[in-house]
Amino acid sequence: MRLCNVRSILIVSGCIVALSLGTGLSVAAQERVKWRMQSAFGSNLSVVGEVAARFERIVDAVSGGTFQVKFYEPGALVPPFEGFYAVKSGGLDAVWGAAGFHAGKIPALSWFSAVPFGPRAGEYLAWFKYGGGNEIYDEIYAEHGLKGFQCAVIAPEASGWFRKEIKSTSDLKGLKMRFFGLGAQVMSKMGVSTQLLSPADIYPALERGVIDATEYSMPSMDLDLGFYQVAKHYYFPGWHQQATVGELLVNRKQWEMLTDQHKAILNIACGDSLNWSFVRSEALQYKAMLKLREKGVKFHRWPDSVLDEFEASWNEVVAEQSAKDPLFKRVYESYAAFRSQYAIWRQHGYLE
Repeated sequence: MRLCNVRSILIVSGCIVALSLGTGLSVAAQERVKWRMQSAFGSNLSVVGEVAARFERIVDAVSGGTFQVKFYEPGALVPPFEGFYAVKSGGLDAVWGAAGFHAGKIPALSWFSAVPFGPRAGEYLAWFKYGGGNEIYDEIYAEHGLKGFQCAVIAPEASGWFRKEIKSTSDLKGLKMRFFGLGAQVMSKMGVSTQLLSPADIYPALERGVIDATEYSMPSMDLDLGFYQVAKHYYFPGWHQQATVGELLVNRKQWEMLTDQHKAILNIACGDSLNWSFVRSEALQYKAMLKLREKGVKFHRWPDSVLDEFEASWNEVVAEQSAKDPLFKRVYESYAAFRSQYAIWRQHGYLE
């Protein structure tokens, strides 16, 4: 009788273990997540492309393979500037790029990529995380079923490539130029005809004369794209993008379906990517500038008088856009209020 009892207990225990193992495997299988993420930047492009491709590897490593965010090159799944609607509809899980790429749909989003005559990276991210920026940013995207994250930030950009030397702002009038974000509105006021082109389309347009000049990013990226082969006059500083924030934009329902662990992994990977992209962007530029100089590129720094004209035009843009777009005005007021409060630290803590 005892033998039977022991045997019965063993049989029941075995069934419980088997059920537990089966349930464990089922849960593990359910927790495996695979997302498709298209990047606005090619994986071979210095910093901004590299960090996007690296993000896939970080998520995979930290999750132990249970969370995959598959990187796709620009245009592999949807046209480069259609990621907003693709993610909103659920056709894509995520896109990697910048909020300013969606400014044609929501102009206020430009504030979350780069701001003319704006702050350095530290101050900019401080506004996002501690000055109210993220609250508005999240609210805007939530209305469209989206969730955004700051997952990259880079040092100042250059101001642009020109075939001829620009001696005054009158030389800008009538030029056709690729330009991004809020800075494009400033250049339009200077008489420049601006258009937004994806990275892969800029060089052919410049070479064929579709555009006369271009800005894209910082020296290491501009070197990668070969602009020096067509234009030799390279201008600084990048008044329009003293710091530029990169973004991971995901379908909000997909985000909400993640486990707490996978949400944490995504946030950790974004934090790591912020650090990596900023430090790498600072480290690479002097090497790229030396190479560009060897290729005959002439570096120019805008005189203060020209920068003053750009800034005056920027102030006009802010006033005009705020007057006609309440959301644009709301973001501006949040941004400006934080900067005015931060100013005491900026003025005392940093060398000018």
